[in-house]
Amino acid sequence: MITIYDNPTAGARILTRRTMRTVDDVPEVVLASIARVFGEPLTPEAAVARLLADVRARGDPALFEWTKRIDGVTIAGVEIPRAAWEVAYESLDLALRSALERSAVRIRDFHARQPIPNWTTGEMGGTLGQRLVPLERIGLYVPGGSAPLPSSLLMGAVPARVAGVDEIVVCTPADRESGLPSPLTLAAAYVAGVDRVFALGGALAVAAMAFGTESVPRVDKVVGAGGLFTTVAKRQVYGIVGLDGLYGPTETVVVADDSADPVWVAADLLAQAEHDALATAILLTPSRALAEAVRAEVTRQTGALNRANIIEASLAGQGGIVLTPDLATAVRLADQFAPEHLCLSVAEPEAWVGSIRNAGGIFIGEHSFEVLGDYVAGPSHIMPTGGTARFNGPVNVLDFVKVINIIGLDAETARTLAADAAMIASAESLSAHAAAARQRTVGEL
Repeated sequence: MITIYDNPTAGARILTRRTMRTVDDVPEVVLASIARVFGEPLTPEAAVARLLADVRARGDPALFEWTKRIDGVTIAGVEIPRAAWEVAYESLDLALRSALERSAVRIRDFHARQPIPNWTTGEMGGTLGQRLVPLERIGLYVPGGSAPLPSSLLMGAVPARVAGVDEIVVCTPADRESGLPSPLTLAAAYVAGVDRVFALGGALAVAAMAFGTESVPRVDKVVGAGGLFTTVAKRQVYGIVGLDGLYGPTETVVVADDSADPVWVAADLLAQAEHDALATAILLTPSRALAEAVRAEVTRQTGALNRANIIEASLAGQGGIVLTPDLATAVRLADQFAPEHLCLSVAEPEAWVGSIRNAGGIFIGEHSFEVLGDYVAGPSHIMPTGGTARFNGPVNVLDFVKVINIIGLDAETARTLAADAAMIASAESLSAHAAAARQRTVGEL
Protein backbone atom coordinates (compact mmCIF):
# COMPACT_ATOMS: atom_id res chain seq x y z
CA MET A 1 0.00 0.00 0.00
CA ILE A 2 2.97 2.32 0.57
CA THR A 3 5.79 2.17 -1.97
CA ILE A 4 9.47 1.79 -1.11
CA TYR A 5 11.69 3.74 -3.50
CA ASP A 6 15.14 2.21 -3.73
CA ASN A 7 17.05 5.48 -3.98
CA PRO A 8 16.50 9.23 -3.96
CA THR A 9 16.38 9.34 -7.76
CA ALA A 10 13.56 6.82 -7.85
CA GLY A 11 11.87 8.75 -5.05
CA ALA A 12 12.01 12.02 -6.93
CA ARG A 13 8.37 11.59 -7.91
CA ILE A 14 7.31 12.33 -4.34
CA LEU A 15 10.21 14.60 -3.39
CA THR A 16 9.80 17.02 -6.30
CA ARG A 17 7.22 19.69 -5.61
CA ARG A 18 4.90 21.19 -8.11
CA THR A 19 2.94 24.39 -7.48
CA MET A 20 0.47 24.46 -4.62
CA ARG A 21 -1.57 21.32 -4.99
CA THR A 22 -4.85 22.66 -3.65
CA VAL A 23 -4.98 25.28 -6.38
CA ASP A 24 -3.56 23.46 -9.36
CA ASP A 25 -4.71 19.84 -8.99
CA VAL A 26 -8.49 20.11 -9.14
CA PRO A 27 -10.37 16.79 -9.04
CA GLU A 28 -13.12 16.28 -11.58
CA VAL A 29 -15.67 15.94 -8.79
CA VAL A 30 -14.85 19.48 -7.67
CA LEU A 31 -15.21 20.87 -11.19
CA ALA A 32 -18.55 19.09 -11.50
CA SER A 33 -19.68 20.60 -8.21
CA ILE A 34 -18.73 24.08 -9.42
CA ALA A 35 -20.73 23.58 -12.61
CA ARG A 36 -23.74 22.44 -10.58
CA VAL A 37 -23.66 25.42 -8.23
CA PHE A 38 -22.93 28.10 -10.82
CA GLY A 39 -24.80 26.60 -13.77
CA GLU A 40 -21.73 26.62 -16.00
CA PRO A 41 -18.18 25.22 -16.00
CA LEU A 42 -15.80 27.52 -14.15
CA THR A 43 -12.31 27.26 -12.75
CA PRO A 44 -12.02 27.53 -8.97
CA GLU A 45 -10.44 30.95 -9.42
CA ALA A 46 -13.36 32.21 -11.54
CA ALA A 47 -15.95 30.74 -9.19
CA VAL A 48 -14.32 32.33 -6.14
CA ALA A 49 -13.99 35.69 -7.90
CA ARG A 50 -17.73 35.62 -8.57
CA LEU A 51 -18.49 34.86 -4.91
CA LEU A 52 -16.19 37.60 -3.67
CA ALA A 53 -17.70 40.19 -5.99
CA ASP A 54 -21.25 39.30 -4.96
CA VAL A 55 -20.50 39.43 -1.22
CA ARG A 56 -18.70 42.74 -1.68
CA ALA A 57 -21.67 44.18 -3.56
CA ARG A 58 -24.62 42.77 -1.61
CA GLY A 59 -23.33 41.78 1.82
CA ASP A 60 -25.50 39.54 4.00
CA PRO A 61 -28.10 38.58 1.34
CA ALA A 62 -25.28 37.17 -0.79
CA LEU A 63 -23.99 35.19 2.19
CA PHE A 64 -27.43 33.70 2.84
CA GLU A 65 -28.09 32.79 -0.79
CA TRP A 66 -24.71 31.27 -1.55
CA THR A 67 -24.62 29.31 1.73
CA LYS A 68 -27.91 27.72 0.69
CA ARG A 69 -26.69 26.97 -2.85
CA ILE A 70 -23.24 25.68 -1.90
CA ASP A 71 -23.75 23.98 1.46
CA GLY A 72 -27.50 23.34 1.45
CA VAL A 73 -27.79 25.24 4.74
CA THR A 74 -30.62 27.74 5.29
CA ILE A 75 -29.65 30.50 7.69
CA ALA A 76 -31.56 33.56 8.81
CA GLY A 77 -28.44 35.08 10.33
CA VAL A 78 -24.79 34.13 10.45
CA GLU A 79 -23.69 35.08 13.97
CA ILE A 80 -23.79 32.40 16.64
CA PRO A 81 -24.73 33.87 20.04
CA ARG A 82 -22.30 33.48 22.91
CA ALA A 83 -24.88 31.51 24.88
CA ALA A 84 -24.63 28.74 22.27
CA TRP A 85 -20.88 28.49 22.83
CA GLU A 86 -21.41 28.06 26.53
CA VAL A 87 -24.08 25.40 25.99
CA ALA A 88 -21.67 23.52 23.70
CA TYR A 89 -18.90 23.81 26.28
CA GLU A 90 -21.09 22.61 29.16
CA SER A 91 -22.34 19.67 27.10
CA LEU A 92 -18.83 18.31 26.45
CA ASP A 93 -17.56 15.25 28.24
CA LEU A 94 -15.58 16.50 31.23
CA ALA A 95 -12.39 14.76 30.13
CA LEU A 96 -12.56 16.34 26.66
CA ARG A 97 -13.33 19.74 28.15
CA SER A 98 -10.28 19.45 30.40
CA ALA A 99 -8.11 18.39 27.46
CA LEU A 100 -9.13 21.50 25.49
CA GLU A 101 -8.43 23.71 28.50
CA ARG A 102 -5.00 22.17 29.10
CA SER A 103 -4.18 22.61 25.43
CA ALA A 104 -5.17 26.30 25.59
CA VAL A 105 -2.99 26.80 28.66
CA ARG A 106 0.06 25.27 26.99
CA ILE A 107 -0.48 27.29 23.80
CA ARG A 108 -0.82 30.45 25.90
CA ASP A 109 2.24 29.68 28.00
CA PHE A 110 4.37 28.95 24.95
CA HIS A 111 3.45 32.10 23.07
CA ALA A 112 3.66 34.31 26.15
CA ARG A 113 7.39 33.55 26.15
CA GLN A 114 7.87 34.92 22.64
CA PRO A 115 9.57 38.35 22.75
CA ILE A 116 7.69 41.31 21.24
CA PRO A 117 10.52 43.84 21.36
CA ASN A 118 9.88 47.59 21.30
CA TRP A 119 13.19 49.41 21.09
CA THR A 120 14.66 52.87 20.76
CA THR A 121 18.17 54.25 20.50
CA GLY A 122 19.58 57.68 21.11
CA GLU A 123 22.89 56.89 19.47
CA MET A 124 21.97 57.92 15.92
CA GLY A 125 21.20 61.59 16.46
CA GLY A 126 17.89 61.80 18.31
CA THR A 127 15.42 59.01 18.86
CA LEU A 128 15.04 56.11 16.44
CA GLY A 129 13.25 52.86 17.08
CA GLN A 130 10.38 50.54 16.43
CA ARG A 131 7.08 50.00 18.22
CA LEU A 132 5.14 46.75 17.83
CA VAL A 133 1.41 47.37 17.94
CA PRO A 134 -1.28 44.65 18.11
CA LEU A 135 -3.75 44.45 15.23
CA GLU A 136 -7.21 45.74 16.10
CA ARG A 137 -9.30 42.91 14.64
CA ILE A 138 -8.33 39.58 13.12
CA GLY A 139 -10.46 36.96 11.38
CA LEU A 140 -9.77 33.30 12.10
CA TYR A 141 -11.01 30.64 9.70
CA VAL A 142 -11.63 27.22 11.28
CA PRO A 143 -12.34 24.27 8.95
CA GLY A 144 -15.46 22.17 9.46
CA GLY A 145 -16.87 19.47 7.20
CA SER A 146 -16.23 15.81 7.91
CA ALA A 147 -13.56 16.54 10.53
CA PRO A 148 -14.18 19.75 12.53
CA LEU A 149 -10.96 21.08 14.00
CA PRO A 150 -11.48 22.82 17.35
CA SER A 151 -7.72 22.54 17.85
CA SER A 152 -7.21 24.96 14.93
CA LEU A 153 -9.34 27.54 16.70
CA LEU A 154 -7.16 27.32 19.79
CA MET A 155 -3.97 27.42 17.70
CA GLY A 156 -5.00 30.67 16.02
CA ALA A 157 -7.01 32.47 18.68
CA VAL A 158 -4.78 31.96 21.71
CA PRO A 159 -1.60 33.47 20.16
CA ALA A 160 -3.69 36.38 18.88
CA ARG A 161 -5.01 37.01 22.38
CA VAL A 162 -1.47 36.82 23.80
CA ALA A 163 -0.38 39.42 21.23
CA GLY A 164 -3.08 41.81 22.47
CA VAL A 165 -5.47 41.78 19.50
CA ASP A 166 -8.58 43.76 20.43
CA GLU A 167 -11.17 41.60 18.68
CA ILE A 168 -11.04 38.03 17.37
CA VAL A 169 -13.70 37.01 14.84
CA VAL A 170 -14.14 33.33 13.96
CA CYS A 171 -15.79 31.91 10.85
CA THR A 172 -16.52 28.19 10.60
CA PRO A 173 -18.99 26.19 8.46
CA ALA A 174 -22.42 25.18 9.71
CA ASP A 175 -23.73 21.64 9.74
CA ARG A 176 -26.40 21.03 7.12
CA GLU A 177 -28.89 19.51 9.57
CA SER A 178 -28.47 21.73 12.62
CA GLY A 179 -27.53 24.96 10.83
CA LEU A 180 -24.88 25.46 13.53
CA PRO A 181 -21.13 24.93 13.59
CA SER A 182 -19.73 21.84 15.29
CA PRO A 183 -20.33 21.90 19.06
CA LEU A 184 -16.63 21.09 19.49
CA THR A 185 -15.66 24.25 17.62
CA LEU A 186 -18.14 26.35 19.62
CA ALA A 187 -16.75 24.90 22.85
CA ALA A 188 -13.22 25.78 21.71
CA ALA A 189 -14.40 29.34 21.01
CA TYR A 190 -15.62 29.52 24.60
CA VAL A 191 -12.33 28.15 25.95
CA ALA A 192 -10.22 30.51 23.81
CA GLY A 193 -12.27 33.56 24.72
CA VAL A 194 -12.86 34.82 21.19
CA ASP A 195 -15.25 37.71 20.61
CA ARG A 196 -17.63 36.63 17.84
CA VAL A 197 -18.42 33.46 15.88
CA PHE A 198 -20.11 33.25 12.47
CA ALA A 199 -21.49 30.21 10.66
CA LEU A 200 -19.74 30.71 7.35
CA GLY A 201 -17.45 28.45 5.36
CA GLY A 202 -14.87 28.60 2.62
CA ALA A 203 -14.68 31.54 0.22
CA LEU A 204 -17.81 33.13 1.69
CA ALA A 205 -16.15 33.35 5.11
CA VAL A 206 -13.03 34.93 3.64
CA ALA A 207 -15.12 37.40 1.63
CA ALA A 208 -17.20 38.43 4.64
CA MET A 209 -14.13 39.01 6.81
CA ALA A 210 -12.20 40.81 4.06
CA PHE A 211 -14.96 43.20 2.94
CA GLY A 212 -17.31 43.29 5.91
CA THR A 213 -21.09 42.93 5.69
CA GLU A 214 -24.07 44.08 7.72
CA SER A 215 -23.38 41.25 10.19
CA VAL A 216 -19.67 40.45 9.84
CA PRO A 217 -17.11 43.14 10.69
CA ARG A 218 -14.22 43.81 8.35
CA VAL A 219 -10.95 42.47 9.77
CA ASP A 220 -7.35 43.57 9.39
CA LYS A 221 -5.94 40.10 8.77
CA VAL A 222 -7.34 36.66 7.89
CA VAL A 223 -5.60 33.73 9.56
CA GLY A 224 -6.07 29.97 9.31
CA ALA A 225 -5.95 27.06 6.92
CA GLY A 226 -8.80 25.70 4.83
CA GLY A 227 -9.59 23.81 1.66
CA LEU A 228 -9.29 24.73 -1.99
CA PHE A 229 -11.83 27.55 -2.05
CA THR A 230 -10.58 29.08 1.18
CA THR A 231 -7.04 29.16 -0.18
CA VAL A 232 -8.09 30.65 -3.53
CA ALA A 233 -10.19 33.27 -1.76
CA LYS A 234 -7.32 34.25 0.54
CA ARG A 235 -5.07 34.67 -2.47
CA GLN A 236 -7.61 36.94 -4.17
CA VAL A 237 -8.24 39.24 -1.18
CA TYR A 238 -4.59 39.76 -0.30
CA GLY A 239 -3.90 43.48 -0.18
CA ILE A 240 -7.43 44.21 1.00
CA VAL A 241 -6.56 42.36 4.20
CA GLY A 242 -3.36 40.82 5.51
CA LEU A 243 -2.76 37.06 5.41
CA ASP A 244 -0.77 34.65 7.51
CA GLY A 245 -0.07 32.43 4.51
CA LEU A 246 -1.58 30.19 1.85
CA TYR A 247 -1.96 26.61 2.97
CA GLY A 248 -2.28 23.36 1.08
CA PRO A 249 -2.82 19.85 2.42
CA THR A 250 -0.87 18.80 5.48
CA GLU A 251 2.49 17.08 5.14
CA THR A 252 4.99 15.19 7.25
CA VAL A 253 8.49 13.97 6.47
CA VAL A 254 9.96 11.47 8.93
CA VAL A 255 13.71 10.92 8.94
CA ALA A 256 14.49 7.66 10.73
CA ASP A 257 17.36 5.26 11.32
CA ASP A 258 17.66 1.72 12.72
CA SER A 259 16.91 2.94 16.22
CA ALA A 260 13.37 4.00 15.29
CA ASP A 261 10.32 1.97 16.29
CA PRO A 262 8.57 0.91 13.05
CA VAL A 263 5.22 0.73 14.83
CA TRP A 264 5.51 4.36 15.90
CA VAL A 265 6.87 5.56 12.55
CA ALA A 266 4.00 3.91 10.69
CA ALA A 267 1.49 5.43 13.11
CA ASP A 268 2.95 8.89 12.55
CA LEU A 269 2.72 8.53 8.76
CA LEU A 270 -0.88 7.33 8.98
CA ALA A 271 -1.84 10.21 11.26
CA GLN A 272 -0.97 12.66 8.50
CA ALA A 273 -2.33 10.60 5.63
CA GLU A 274 -5.81 10.45 7.18
CA HIS A 275 -6.31 14.21 6.89
CA ASP A 276 -6.83 14.38 3.15
CA ALA A 277 -6.36 12.37 -0.02
CA LEU A 278 -3.85 15.09 -1.03
CA ALA A 279 -1.91 14.92 2.26
CA THR A 280 1.75 13.94 2.12
CA ALA A 281 3.44 11.39 4.40
CA ILE A 282 7.03 10.43 3.53
CA LEU A 283 9.69 8.38 5.32
CA LEU A 284 13.35 8.95 4.49
CA THR A 285 15.70 6.30 5.86
CA PRO A 286 19.02 4.60 5.07
CA SER A 287 17.71 1.39 6.65
CA ARG A 288 16.02 -1.16 4.38
CA ALA A 289 15.09 -3.25 7.40
CA LEU A 290 13.22 -0.30 8.90
CA ALA A 291 11.61 0.51 5.55
CA GLU A 292 10.25 -3.01 5.20
CA ALA A 293 9.03 -3.10 8.80
CA VAL A 294 7.27 0.26 8.43
CA ARG A 295 5.61 -0.83 5.20
CA ALA A 296 4.25 -3.93 6.94
CA GLU A 297 3.06 -1.85 9.89
CA VAL A 298 1.29 0.63 7.64
CA THR A 299 -0.69 -2.20 6.08
CA ARG A 300 -1.48 -3.76 9.44
CA GLN A 301 -2.54 -0.57 11.20
CA THR A 302 -4.60 0.87 8.36
CA GLY A 303 -7.16 -1.90 8.59
CA ALA A 304 -8.28 -0.69 12.03
CA LEU A 305 -8.69 2.98 11.06
CA ASN A 306 -11.97 4.66 10.15
CA ARG A 307 -10.50 6.79 7.34
CA ALA A 308 -8.66 3.96 5.60
CA ASN A 309 -9.87 4.99 2.14
CA ILE A 310 -8.44 8.49 2.55
CA ILE A 311 -5.18 7.07 3.89
CA GLU A 312 -4.81 4.72 0.95
CA ALA A 313 -5.42 7.53 -1.56
CA SER A 314 -2.93 9.80 0.20
CA LEU A 315 -0.15 7.22 0.38
CA ALA A 316 -0.70 6.16 -3.22
CA GLY A 317 -0.70 9.73 -4.47
CA GLN A 318 2.03 11.52 -2.54
CA GLY A 319 3.33 9.17 0.13
CA GLY A 320 6.19 6.74 0.16
CA ILE A 321 9.38 5.45 1.72
CA VAL A 322 12.66 6.56 0.18
CA LEU A 323 15.88 4.66 0.87
CA THR A 324 18.87 6.97 1.10
CA PRO A 325 22.62 6.18 1.06
CA ASP A 326 23.04 7.54 4.58
CA LEU A 327 21.36 9.61 7.26
CA ALA A 328 22.99 12.85 6.12
CA THR A 329 21.37 12.45 2.70
CA ALA A 330 18.00 11.82 4.31
CA VAL A 331 18.27 15.03 6.34
CA ARG A 332 19.41 17.00 3.29
CA LEU A 333 16.50 15.76 1.18
CA ALA A 334 14.06 16.55 3.97
CA ASP A 335 15.44 20.08 4.24
CA GLN A 336 15.18 20.58 0.48
CA PHE A 337 11.55 19.42 0.58
CA ALA A 338 10.82 22.07 3.26
CA PRO A 339 7.96 20.19 4.89
CA GLU A 340 5.33 21.46 7.28
CA HIS A 341 6.41 18.86 9.86
CA LEU A 342 9.90 17.34 9.95
CA CYS A 343 10.25 14.49 12.43
CA LEU A 344 13.67 13.22 13.52
CA SER A 345 13.18 9.64 14.68
CA VAL A 346 16.88 8.92 15.00
CA ALA A 347 19.30 7.89 17.74
CA GLU A 348 20.78 11.38 18.23
CA PRO A 349 18.17 13.81 16.91
CA GLU A 350 19.65 16.95 18.49
CA ALA A 351 22.80 16.50 16.41
CA TRP A 352 20.83 17.08 13.20
CA VAL A 353 18.69 20.07 14.18
CA GLY A 354 21.35 22.59 13.13
CA SER A 355 21.42 21.10 9.62
CA ILE A 356 17.78 22.03 8.97
CA ARG A 357 16.83 25.45 7.61
CA ASN A 358 13.47 24.69 6.03
CA ALA A 359 10.59 23.26 8.06
CA GLY A 360 7.47 24.54 9.74
CA GLY A 361 8.36 22.58 12.86
CA ILE A 362 11.13 20.18 13.85
CA PHE A 363 10.03 17.31 16.07
CA ILE A 364 13.07 16.06 17.97
CA GLY A 365 12.99 12.39 18.78
CA GLU A 366 10.21 9.84 18.95
CA HIS A 367 8.76 11.24 22.17
CA SER A 368 8.09 14.53 20.38
CA PHE A 369 5.76 12.96 17.88
CA GLU A 370 3.86 15.21 15.52
CA VAL A 371 0.37 14.50 16.88
CA LEU A 372 1.39 16.17 20.15
CA GLY A 373 2.19 19.24 18.07
CA ASP A 374 -1.27 19.07 16.53
CA TYR A 375 -2.96 19.42 19.88
CA VAL A 376 -1.09 20.05 23.09
CA ALA A 377 2.66 20.67 22.79
CA GLY A 378 2.24 24.47 22.77
CA PRO A 379 3.46 25.91 19.43
CA SER A 380 0.70 26.66 16.92
CA HIS A 381 -0.03 23.86 14.47
CA ILE A 382 -0.90 26.36 11.71
CA MET A 383 2.31 25.86 9.75
CA PRO A 384 3.60 26.53 6.21
CA THR A 385 2.91 23.87 3.59
CA GLY A 386 3.71 23.33 -0.07
CA GLY A 387 7.38 24.26 0.33
CA THR A 388 6.55 27.71 1.75
CA ALA A 389 8.62 26.84 4.83
CA ARG A 390 11.51 28.13 2.69
CA PHE A 391 10.30 31.67 3.46
CA ASN A 392 7.48 31.47 5.98
CA GLY A 393 7.04 30.18 9.51
CA PRO A 394 4.25 28.93 11.75
CA VAL A 395 1.55 31.23 13.07
CA ASN A 396 2.97 33.00 16.12
CA VAL A 397 2.55 36.16 18.16
CA LEU A 398 4.33 38.29 15.54
CA ASP A 399 1.58 37.46 13.04
CA PHE A 400 -0.77 39.58 15.14
CA VAL A 401 1.34 42.71 15.56
CA LYS A 402 2.67 45.29 13.15
CA VAL A 403 5.85 47.36 13.31
CA ILE A 404 5.69 51.16 13.42
CA ASN A 405 9.00 52.94 12.86
CA ILE A 406 9.84 55.82 15.21
CA ILE A 407 11.87 58.73 13.78
CA GLY A 408 12.71 61.64 16.07
CA LEU A 409 15.99 63.19 14.88
CA ASP A 410 17.51 66.21 16.59
CA ALA A 411 18.08 69.47 14.68
CA GLU A 412 21.83 69.05 14.23
CA THR A 413 21.49 65.51 12.85
CA ALA A 414 18.68 66.61 10.54
CA ARG A 415 20.83 69.41 9.08
CA THR A 416 23.75 67.03 8.62
CA LEU A 417 21.65 64.41 6.83
CA ALA A 418 19.64 66.85 4.73
CA ALA A 419 22.47 67.42 2.23
CA ASP A 420 22.73 63.69 1.55
CA ALA A 421 18.95 63.39 1.24
CA ALA A 422 18.85 66.28 -1.22
CA MET A 423 21.62 64.74 -3.32
CA ILE A 424 19.88 61.35 -3.53
CA ALA A 425 16.53 63.01 -4.29
CA SER A 426 18.07 65.02 -7.11
CA ALA A 427 19.59 61.87 -8.56
CA GLU A 428 16.07 60.38 -8.59
CA SER A 429 14.74 63.54 -10.34
CA LEU A 430 12.43 64.31 -7.40
CA SER A 431 12.95 68.06 -7.15
CA ALA A 432 10.34 68.66 -4.46
CA HIS A 433 12.02 66.09 -2.24
CA ALA A 434 15.37 67.77 -2.82
CA ALA A 435 13.91 71.20 -2.11
CA ALA A 436 12.35 70.07 1.16
CA ALA A 437 15.74 68.80 2.30
CA ARG A 438 17.60 71.96 1.22
CA GLN A 439 15.15 74.18 3.11
CA ARG A 440 16.60 72.67 6.28
CA THR A 441 20.18 73.41 5.28
CA VAL A 442 20.05 76.92 3.79
CA GLY A 443 16.51 78.06 4.61
CA GLU A 444 15.72 78.72 0.94
CA LEU A 445 15.03 76.92 -2.36
